[in-house]
Amino acid sequence: MTKTLAPEKRRWLIIAVIFLAIVFNYFDRQIVSILKPIIKKEYNLGDDGYAFILNIFTICYALMYPVTGWLVDRFGSRLTMFFGIIGWSLASIGGGISKTVGQFSFFRGMLGAAEPTNFPAQLRVVTIWFPGKLRATANSLCVAGSSIGAIIAPPLVAWLAIKYDWHTVFIVAGVVGLIIALMWILIYIDPPANILEEATGRSAAVEREGFSWGQLWKTKSLWGILLIRFVTDPVWYFCLFWLPGYLQEQSGLSLKEMGLYGWIPFLVADLGAIGTSAWSDYMVRKGRQPLNARKIMLSAVAVLSPLCILTPYLPSAFSTLLIFSVVAIACLSWLFTISVVVAEAFPSRNVASVLGIAGGFGAVGAVCFNYFVGQFMGKVGAEQIFTAMAFLHPIGVIILWTMIKPEKPKTTSN
Repeated sequence: MTKTLAPEKRRWLIIAVIFLAIVFNYFDRQIVSILKPIIKKEYNLGDDGYAFILNIFTICYALMYPVTGWLVDRFGSRLTMFFGIIGWSLASIGGGISKTVGQFSFFRGMLGAAEPTNFPAQLRVVTIWFPGKLRATANSLCVAGSSIGAIIAPPLVAWLAIKYDWHTVFIVAGVVGLIIALMWILIYIDPPANILEEATGRSAAVEREGFSWGQLWKTKSLWGILLIRFVTDPVWYFCLFWLPGYLQEQSGLSLKEMGLYGWIPFLVADLGAIGTSAWSDYMVRKGRQPLNARKIMLSAVAVLSPLCILTPYLPSAFSTLLIFSVVAIACLSWLFTISVVVAEAFPSRNVASVLGIAGGFGAVGAVCFNYFVGQFMGKVGAEQIFTAMAFLHPIGVIILWTMIKPEKPKTTSN
């Protein structure tokens, strides 16, 4: 039945399926942070042990991100994303049936290795299916699944864990992922020639031109993107992996209250990031050069991130939720739109590889920061965590304006 869909309608259906995939991609990785006190008790872990489990996931994520970017550029989005969803769904089920911390850590590593397939595949889809005047909006609607997953995770995880047990949460997430994998393989096709040319401004033959893997590493913009992800991703990883536990252990929220209120920063972030993405597309429609429009928007929202420095001095859990609702707008706007910056700066043939390499560097930054947080969280000097985070997005702004530009491969004449 989907074969009869007009391409202009199919591309939005494809976005809808990617949205669902990303929702449960993020739901899966959020489970551990919401169940942090239970997991620590189950396996007799301290904060340093919890950070170790986080870093098993994150190291595997970092290592596989560049590989999956190459796989998308080599084999396409359809198969790469399909097998990725299958892999992370089985890893989630494995986490639910684990009996020892070793088994649990193995499946968190497997989850980390499978989950990066989503984002290089998603960016490749957005780049070849949507023109510049729609690209940031389509990308934000697609990647909004990340914060929606974080929104639904606290109440759903808490409800399943309280009504059943913590193992059930992982198993349910894995089964839903297998259903989404089936939807993806049935719905996705590559765009017809007219849609591809509208999106990229080039014919199918020219669209295949781009940098070789070695040439990519010689571009200044690649190094700029890598540095941006390295310094800014840790703030979002903190929101995902440490904020739920901080609200329970340091601010006094119960698991039930976490289910009732823990989703608020992610909803605010989602709405804000979609709005900022639409604003950058609006600037493009008004005649602003696309890459410049993205830079202006990212610079404007980066001023929100330093507010996190106030966290240790806030009087209640709800004031912490308020501050991180604002900070999360900056985090998610950067996460959404840096992908679009990649699409504006590099040939479409290379976008998945660039995003894959960049995502790996972002995860390495998160590994370093996880270790730092694990050493200071809950101890004297915890304010150093929030002081460090306050400077990361402003540093990203400097890199954005000094290193990122359109990169064109040199062509040889006959």
